[in-house]
Amino acid sequence: MTNSYNYRHLYYFWVVAKEGSMSKAAERLDMAIQTISAQVHELEKSLGYLLFKPAGRGITLTESGFVALEIADQIFSIGEKLPEAIRDAAKSPKIKISVGVSDGLPKFVTRQLMEPVLKNKNVQLIAHEGEFEDLLADLALHRLDIVLADRPAPNNKNLNVYSQELTKTEIAWYMPKQLIKKSKDKFPDCLNDLPMLLPTPHSTVRSLIDQWLSKNGITPNIVGEFEDSALMKTFAASGLGIFPAGKLIEKDLKDIYGSELLGICDNIYEYFYAIRSEKKIQHPLIQAIIDQ
Repeated sequence: MTNSYNYRHLYYFWVVAKEGSMSKAAERLDMAIQTISAQVHELEKSLGYLLFKPAGRGITLTESGFVALEIADQIFSIGEKLPEAIRDAAKSPKIKISVGVSDGLPKFVTRQLMEPVLKNKNVQLIAHEGEFEDLLADLALHRLDIVLADRPAPNNKNLNVYSQELTKTEIAWYMPKQLIKKSKDKFPDCLNDLPMLLPTPHSTVRSLIDQWLSKNGITPNIVGEFEDSALMKTFAASGLGIFPAGKLIEKDLKDIYGSELLGICDNIYEYFYAIRSEKKIQHPLIQAIIDQ
């Protein structure tokens, strides 16, 4: 096998495979059948495998041909979108940024971390929420520009990503107004008397909260566990129970959910990270997120 094949050869093969015959491909491309055939043979020669075989009076793909077609489909289907993409970019010269948000990250914190991006009027923000590991895979494949998470990326040389701590916040306890009169003891002893909502063990901070409760002799009355922090706050606002959250978003919790600060966990912090695939930052909006 040589390295002489080029994308022109591959393109002619793709058209023949799509049209189902050399003659139809030649008609579509406005070229001689002999020229198309020669280009396809050049591709087969360079790859070292036949891509077509006779089938009655026509041709059909070989097993190798089906594999080549699958890859060519990906290449040229994307390529056909190029003119439209360039035209749209020219009409609307916005800076695009694709951000992956780990599903364990509180929504209010995400908004604060994204503040430098939101201040820019010429931005097209594409936000993806998902499992931490899935987002890292997309980042490594350059489908995302940055991932925001409550943990750094694991040490894995195959991922080739870089983590940077953006900020941290103390963990505090909040209560809805409906439960304020039910609190008889001072903090933290009052936690024994109040119904409690907690993040599931899926959250990075859950184990720290469990340790803090045990250390302070608290036997929690857990009435709900939530993977989605926003959902936990919504149920708390209805009076279901108290809940832990970062001191960083105290104002949001009071203004939007009507929750009051009950007390702060000593030496318990939640950390937030930006994870990127570039060692040297090129994207101006990523730089703005890091610099904040």
